[in-house]
Amino acid sequence: MKQDRSWTEIDLTNFEHNLNQLKALLPFNTEFMQIVKADAYGHGAYEIARKAIECGATFLGVANAQEGMLLRYQGIDIPILILSPSLTSELKIILDYDLIPTISDLDFATKLNETTKTKIQVHVNVDTGMGRSGVPYLEALELIEKIESLPDIQIQGIFSHFSSAEDDIEFTKKQSDRFEQILSKLKMPPKFIHIANSSGVVSIKCDYANLVRIGLLSFGIYADDSQKTKVALKPVMTFKSRIGQIKRAVTGDFIGYNKTYKVEKQLKYAIIPVGYADGYDFLLSNKGKVVVNDILCNVIGKVSMDMISIDINSVNCKIGDEVILMGNDHAEIYAENLTQIYGGSSYELLCQVGRRAKRYYYENGKMIASSPLLRRDFVSFDYSDDKLNKIIETAIEQRLQSKEISNLIYSDLLKHFFVEHDRDIHYRKNFVHTISFAEHNRKELKDYYLVQTELTFSKKLQNDYFIVACANNEKLLEKYFLQSDVEYRWLLDSNLEATLFDVTSVKVEGVELYNEMKMVDGCLEIRCYHPELEKSKGKEVEFSISTKTYYPRKSHQLAIYLIEMTQGVEINFNYGDLFENVEAVPIFSGQTKFAKTSFKKDSISISSEKNEWIFPTSGVVFVY
Repeated sequence: MKQDRSWTEIDLTNFEHNLNQLKALLPFNTEFMQIVKADAYGHGAYEIARKAIECGATFLGVANAQEGMLLRYQGIDIPILILSPSLTSELKIILDYDLIPTISDLDFATKLNETTKTKIQVHVNVDTGMGRSGVPYLEALELIEKIESLPDIQIQGIFSHFSSAEDDIEFTKKQSDRFEQILSKLKMPPKFIHIANSSGVVSIKCDYANLVRIGLLSFGIYADDSQKTKVALKPVMTFKSRIGQIKRAVTGDFIGYNKTYKVEKQLKYAIIPVGYADGYDFLLSNKGKVVVNDILCNVIGKVSMDMISIDINSVNCKIGDEVILMGNDHAEIYAENLTQIYGGSSYELLCQVGRRAKRYYYENGKMIASSPLLRRDFVSFDYSDDKLNKIIETAIEQRLQSKEISNLIYSDLLKHFFVEHDRDIHYRKNFVHTISFAEHNRKELKDYYLVQTELTFSKKLQNDYFIVACANNEKLLEKYFLQSDVEYRWLLDSNLEATLFDVTSVKVEGVELYNEMKMVDGCLEIRCYHPELEKSKGKEVEFSISTKTYYPRKSHQLAIYLIEMTQGVEINFNYGDLFENVEAVPIFSGQTKFAKTSFKKDSISISSEKNEWIFPTSGVVFVY
């Protein structure tokens, strides 16, 4: 049994059911955008986004850049549209996290065009009668023409928003007609056209559109009673608590602040540890209803900050019994019905419910995930580094129930990223390193094998250059391990001159780079650069680095180390007919501890799955 004072249960199976019901109403070839703003109306943006994508969502809609940024941090990679007007202070986030801004005025479009280094896609918002954000529909064509003249802005979509699609079909059609007239005058319509929200999907056909925005109805909340005959929905969120205390009152007693509830006859009542601080609306005072053991009970007295009182005269219950505050199978406590009691908004209630409650996610009746108290899904700009570090360290300790192990993880792994790497975590993808040994004809190097290497990987380009470093002892090479602008490091035999290490080819996105060599404190530094790299800064690009050097015959092992987080690893050792017996000892930490080893007559390969993460200090030792 859950030990929480209150919690919310999010039924993703019901969510999928609702999406399927709404998708069945869509015209052919119409895509849908799942609205996940305001933490998906209190349901949890990440889990709702993940399930919506599984069900076919091709866009996500958020209110601001930070909501989009958080989804990117959590691994969501489909297009994300910022529905509200953005501020110029959000431009960096928009560009860094590949978000699609909404344009409503030329000033913002111009600033965006000046800031971006590559062509960026936008959607234009047209106000056809909502009277909220968006360019007035009579001025829309002029704005669109001016935006199209900006060289780095591409209009991917144009949209409007119905104000009363749930209950005013006449005005909804008027908005639709205004929007369609604008579209008919465009020289070239954009790729995406959308106007319908959830209610619009149910109430009106807009054959000119190819995208809809699904929000409230996907969560099983009707915007109007008339919709109940058009689409069958199931509530996704259930808000629960439990009985904390049982008390009795006699005639003439008062319950709650300001004596608003006077006991008329002997009464048994219960205290529930939930109040308006938990999102249970204050306006439900003396009006709300809850369910205990399948019996509907009245809220009596004012809703306090942390408690409500309920009448349990007709219920057989005890302390600890579950109380359903909203949702579930009882229509009387559906969000839209609760808010009708006090003339409120179901949108507001959903967003505020469970402020202190843990969420539990269910599919097919089984719990599959949970999210923590206070919804601590955020990317902080206003916490000091020391405070954030303390929070992280404490959270690990509480999770592992061991201060010693948490200190080890924090100091050896997280601190390595956040402190020594200046809090900028770099990682590589699709890492393929091939090392080939061969004979050669240089008599002065008879005690060495010729070694040729080729390394390819993808990574976000941080600078308009990078360094390939070579040293002939570990201590000298060590300083390059923590240097973020170094992409390749090689340990040369102590008896060899650094000049016998050569970079034969280095490319980024297929562009051959220039390189300059110099000796720095006994180490060879090769600076690789090209004017074209400036355009790729901040983007994920493919690196290709090839080298030629020599390796001592007296050594009977070759070690390859990974010093960055890496997703997907393949390390190949080609030795031809030089050796008869070669063994590989992989030392992988991360998702893969037992790497796949493949043997051929003249080579050996170590690999992980492409999507598996390998932690720093992993590697392979080839013994021959």
